[in-house]
Amino acid sequence: MYVPGYSRNQDMDEVKSFIKENGFGILVSNAGNKLQATHIPLELSTNKNGKNILTGHISKANPQWKNFKDDNHVLVIFNGPNSYISSSWYDHENVPTWNYIAVHVYGTVKIIEREKLVQALKHLVDRYESESVNPVSVEKMSEKFFSRELKGIIGFEIEIEEIHPAYKLSQNRDEKNHTNIVSELEKRGDYNSLAVAGKMKKYKQ
Repeated sequence: MYVPGYSRNQDMDEVKSFIKENGFGILVSNAGNKLQATHIPLELSTNKNGKNILTGHISKANPQWKNFKDDNHVLVIFNGPNSYISSSWYDHENVPTWNYIAVHVYGTVKIIEREKLVQALKHLVDRYESESVNPVSVEKMSEKFFSRELKGIIGFEIEIEEIHPAYKLSQNRDEKNHTNIVSELEKRGDYNSLAVAGKMKKYKQ
């Protein structure tokens, strides 16, 4: 992914936090003469060798997993807030643009077997059930039901090789124009505009 110098985030702890907070990613892999992609939740963690990994699973009916062999290279895309930026907000002539946060993760994928897959599923369910009034858990599922569901999925692990974060938040604008962009986004008031305005304040250079 091309990332202009002013949009690069060198704080890997912050970038990892972003991945954890925006864990519903797009897994892209090569299937011979075409690309395949699946939208799935992924968990970022560290393995016993100290390597950063992503863990997830897809339906066995999804043909994408059939190429998860021989440490095939994959790309995972994590998206954050994004918003259109009108050039009418500048005090000079310019073109419209788009502000956004996105992180591209590159690594090698391999299929994981039952024990590791079950642990990954427990972590995933527990994480997203933590705020439920009546939380579901893998432990509470009947053995018969869980075993049947387990047969329908393929678990995998991605060992991360590169992380490319893009935080394009008008850091290249002067104080006056940066402030005005934030103000206009806040006036717009929708979720993405407000989220981008908040990130612009946080990452202002």
